[in-house]
Amino acid sequence: MSKKLLQQINTPSDLRKLDPSQLPELARELREFIIDIVAVKEGHLGASLGVVELTIALHYVFNTPEDLLVWDVGHQAYGHKILTERRTKFDTNRQLGGLSGFPKRSESVYDTFGVGHSSTSISAALGMAIASQLKGENKHHIAVIGDASIASGMAFEGLNHAGVTDADLLVILNDNAIGIDPSVGALKNYLTAVKEGKNPKQNNMIKSLNFDYSGPIDGHDLPTLIKELERLKKVKGPKFLHIITTKGKGLQQAEEDQVKYHAPGKFDATTGEIIKKSEEHLPPKFQDVFGLTLVELAKNNPKIIGITPAMPSGSSMKFMMEAFPNRAFDVGIAEQHAVTLSAGMATQGMVVFCNIYSTFLQRAYDQVIHDVALQNLPVIFCLDRAGLVGEDGATHHGVFDIAYLRCIPNLMIYAPKDEIDLQNILYTASLGLKHPIAIRYPRGRGKNADWKFPSDFQKIEVRKAQKLKKGKKVAILSTGTIATNVTAALNEIEEDGHFAHYHFGFVKPLDEKKLHKICDKFSTIITVEDGVTTGGFGSAILEFAAKNDYVNEVFLCGVPDYFIEHGTVDELQQFCNIDVDGLKSLFSTVLEEDE
Repeated sequence: MSKKLLQQINTPSDLRKLDPSQLPELARELREFIIDIVAVKEGHLGASLGVVELTIALHYVFNTPEDLLVWDVGHQAYGHKILTERRTKFDTNRQLGGLSGFPKRSESVYDTFGVGHSSTSISAALGMAIASQLKGENKHHIAVIGDASIASGMAFEGLNHAGVTDADLLVILNDNAIGIDPSVGALKNYLTAVKEGKNPKQNNMIKSLNFDYSGPIDGHDLPTLIKELERLKKVKGPKFLHIITTKGKGLQQAEEDQVKYHAPGKFDATTGEIIKKSEEHLPPKFQDVFGLTLVELAKNNPKIIGITPAMPSGSSMKFMMEAFPNRAFDVGIAEQHAVTLSAGMATQGMVVFCNIYSTFLQRAYDQVIHDVALQNLPVIFCLDRAGLVGEDGATHHGVFDIAYLRCIPNLMIYAPKDEIDLQNILYTASLGLKHPIAIRYPRGRGKNADWKFPSDFQKIEVRKAQKLKKGKKVAILSTGTIATNVTAALNEIEEDGHFAHYHFGFVKPLDEKKLHKICDKFSTIITVEDGVTTGGFGSAILEFAAKNDYVNEVFLCGVPDYFIEHGTVDELQQFCNIDVDGLKSLFSTVLEEDE
């Protein structure tokens, strides 16, 4: 059947010309359109399928973009993008130079607030609503937030403030009992009781916060949705609509396996079957090296604890949660709580591995400083997705961690060069350190196809750097897995004997003894990292040189001082000149200048 309705709609104004009786057919076409594109181009599937009817209803009832609509996180905003002038470009979603995978203010007037991390929508929409009041504007302001995101502290802060205002704010709770992994916690249990009619109305916590509460209603019932939204348009002050949806709605496999189909990769649009990639003879994923190593260490140390804020699958903490359910915790989307919970456990002698994506640890910065480092508690932060992460783009790149952590007293930073190195630093940390440590490693697979588990663990000497290659003229200092690119580039240079290569696993504390030898021997130094050069590893080397009155010529190579957009990791490394070809060119140029 042709997508005749969807093809007529370029803006929400076109949508509002349809008769309500046509909207279910539009929903079917929109859902099919999303499936067809994501099956080939990949992306976040389940969340967008779950809010197709809600997306249509919101743009049908409200006068967007004059009325302001904010999507929390943005995983669910594909339908929104398609209906707001981007249908013909949607096949560029998450590709270099194409549409962002998340709402983005610079991309469209309909994207009222840039998102990517959770639980910001209520605060942002409330800020817009108060601003509209102050300007004397008569607008509606809508925040769409999921049941996993609303459990976060920031969402409660927004609700708490909104409840004492008369702002025109509508909070829509998209309740499907799952974020990326199933939702957890007491609030999830409360919402389940509400859905099942087991919670007395007088116990309604949202009403207690001075919201006009309605629901729960079926989020896939378009007539009911539209009727309720029309009613709420006329209600003054803060309002709260509780809707029940099914993540992955309309694709059987996505409904049945909501975790796998959150972002399934390529799949057959007709059958829904995921196109399997052969994983034989492939190197392991770094997250699995972490997860499996943690289980192995926990077998021999009953004090080892695992903590993750809502990422048990993505971080592979799921392995420990399965093996030691009483010692591994998913605390929900609550990074601040995860860090301070870890600190509390550390005061009691527990060996705590707190696994947080690099980009999400930014959300708990004060807790890292105040609750961990200031008290010198030996929490082990495992920063997954460090470096450039690819298609998720600027909101998700883990490129700032070295810079924002390096300035914190007591905190150690380690960036393993490969899977074995990661395994060994985890082992070393488990033996007990005098300080907290952040261990950063990338998204995706390593390079060692013959990696075996378990293996013998080797204790890593704190501070000590490692010489990977001898050389005569130029010293290359790298940290983390970007060492692989450096090695590959050197292998392609005929004059590779002129280059020495050192791996600085410890960014803090630096191996100053070895740095003195390097600065004495080599007049030219190149630093290479997959993080920002402003305040990063290269900056640390420059600081050391300045402090010790060295006058070496130092070239910093890494992520430049602006936000890097989305694309494949290879494309983005090329953009930053830290891919093999970029490094090869840089090394050759520096050698020519040195001569």
